[in-house]
Amino acid sequence: MAAKTGSLSINSENIFPIIKKWLYSDHDIFYRELISNGCDAITKLKKLELMGEFVKPEELGYKIQVTVDSNAKTISVEDNGIGMTAEEVEEYINQIAFSGAQDFLEKYKDKANEDQIIGHFGLGFYSAFMVADRVVIDTLSYKEGAKPVHWESEGGTEFAMDEGDKTGNGTRITLYLNEDSNEFCNEYRAREVIQKYCAFMPVEIFLDNASAEPQYETIEKDELTEKDTIVETVIEEAKTEEKENEDGTKETVEISPRTEKYKILKRPVALNDINPLWNKHPNECTEEEYKEFYRKVFMDFKEPLFWIHLNMDYPFNLKGILYFPKINMEYESLEGTIKLYNNQVFIADNIKEVIPEFLMLLKGVIDCPDLPLNVSRSALQNDGFVKKISDYITKKVADKLSGMCKTDRETYEKYWDDIAPFIKFGCLKDDKFADKMDEYIIFKNLEGKYLTLKDCEERAKEENHENKIFYVTDEKEQSQYINMFKQEGMDAVYMTQNIDSPFINFLEQKNENVKFLAINSDLSDSFKEEMTEEAREAMKGDADALTEVFKKALGNDKLEVKVEKLKNEAVSSMITVSEDSRRMQEMMKMYTMPGMDPSMFGAGGETLVLNYNNKLVQYVLNHREGGHIQEICEQLYDLAALSHGSLTPERMTKFIARSNDIMILMADMGKEEE
Repeated sequence: MAAKTGSLSINSENIFPIIKKWLYSDHDIFYRELISNGCDAITKLKKLELMGEFVKPEELGYKIQVTVDSNAKTISVEDNGIGMTAEEVEEYINQIAFSGAQDFLEKYKDKANEDQIIGHFGLGFYSAFMVADRVVIDTLSYKEGAKPVHWESEGGTEFAMDEGDKTGNGTRITLYLNEDSNEFCNEYRAREVIQKYCAFMPVEIFLDNASAEPQYETIEKDELTEKDTIVETVIEEAKTEEKENEDGTKETVEISPRTEKYKILKRPVALNDINPLWNKHPNECTEEEYKEFYRKVFMDFKEPLFWIHLNMDYPFNLKGILYFPKINMEYESLEGTIKLYNNQVFIADNIKEVIPEFLMLLKGVIDCPDLPLNVSRSALQNDGFVKKISDYITKKVADKLSGMCKTDRETYEKYWDDIAPFIKFGCLKDDKFADKMDEYIIFKNLEGKYLTLKDCEERAKEENHENKIFYVTDEKEQSQYINMFKQEGMDAVYMTQNIDSPFINFLEQKNENVKFLAINSDLSDSFKEEMTEEAREAMKGDADALTEVFKKALGNDKLEVKVEKLKNEAVSSMITVSEDSRRMQEMMKMYTMPGMDPSMFGAGGETLVLNYNNKLVQYVLNHREGGHIQEICEQLYDLAALSHGSLTPERMTKFIARSNDIMILMADMGKEEE
């Protein structure tokens, strides 16, 4: 066989199924593509106007008009931009993927700004065939002497092209929808989709419902403009009333003058904001504007805590606003929304290649014209440039937070409980962010004051438990332990959020000498009476006896029991859980392994601590064979469990019944004393 070279050819019959089914994941995307093309056409014409190659008529207002007709099952998208000649239709429409934007930029590369041209691939127009059986183009070039062109195609594989009848420069694309896509010619569905994708496009977009009844509004006479269509003149005659004067005479006075108003066709209102807040300089934006933008974009009427305005021109163009929302930890998941735009065209939500994963907890918008998009305009090309954008965003957030901590510590502390999940998640996911925030992680202590990790270490040293930092996981369940800590002048920090468990592990790895211990993991020596070795040896026999009694009464030979002399005689019993066991339990809970015995992994379980100085414990010791010893042991164990956490339904039922029995017994004893 002889050697051969040549060019690959694309068969439209083969490529159209790909365009229809695989190029775009969402069929409603055609609205974005066609309107984006209209924006490009107008942007090109504006460029030509600036270069003196086009003289804009005074009455011309650049806009994109979308018209839906539910009766005819059609949608039309019309712009008054650059338009196309027959030759350009041949190039840009009849040849798939030959981009008009690319051709324009090449022709005017020394005069045009590439960032303002949205389309680069030439495939956007063909997204129309995902929803339409038939597509019609009517276009007229801005060029003097140009003739209108009519183009149509059914199914996209064949086309017909002839001279058209369009007047006025620009392009109108009409879609005759297939049966599966009739929803898109519904006015409300169209409005929803356009506002989703095109809310901030740089050209005003108007929506008209051709099958709806006309709508009207009434205006004052001095509000009338040349663009208004008067339907009716509304005259309101002057209103008068009879008034009695001081001398008793009566006269008729005018209380409101005669007015002339006009009933006009309702003025069209653009669906989009062509000057979004992120395009302004931060110094030009008020606090209320930031809040209003937040409410409008995210439909969240809870005020954000604060925000970061991104504005960068070099080495890449990026603008945006990131909001730190107030989160209700009990009812809301830690999931935000970062909307990504390219030249004010919506691309997608939460693209993790651009937005650092931990910042997806936030709400915000980012507009980056330099994004390397693929042909579907909805996904990114694999590009190292994207990583630079992500790193920049991370740095700006870290700078904002650290700056706030240094210059406005009071505000930083006020927001801390709400922003802590963002910061902690960021530290877990991004080493650079963690390094930047290292000195600005704060912890709330039992007094409600905020301490840095260094502050906590210093306090631990003062309290004679150097390198050990105690923490609270549940304020209610651990209230007994908290009170004991306060009585002894000891401190602990609150770590009550779901993210705190992995964050504690992170802090221990980062700070090798620091060990975090739950407040109920063990009893500090500070809570115990000082004892000589002789005294401890003397107590050993009683401790063994108590252990045996409780194991027997509770029917649990494996029960871990400790007997200690606590300073607080009022405390009868407590339960402690070793730090390793607690963390193992949390891990099993995280990986949905409830009920598994932590001891399987080498971690100990619960330990029942009995206070040798408590009268009730002494009673059990001295009346081991008494008639109510079992009930007392069970009650002490359940009381310890309640102070540690909660009881199972079965144990709670028995506890309540036993408590009633004890109160009846006390009542009977009271009668006997009488």
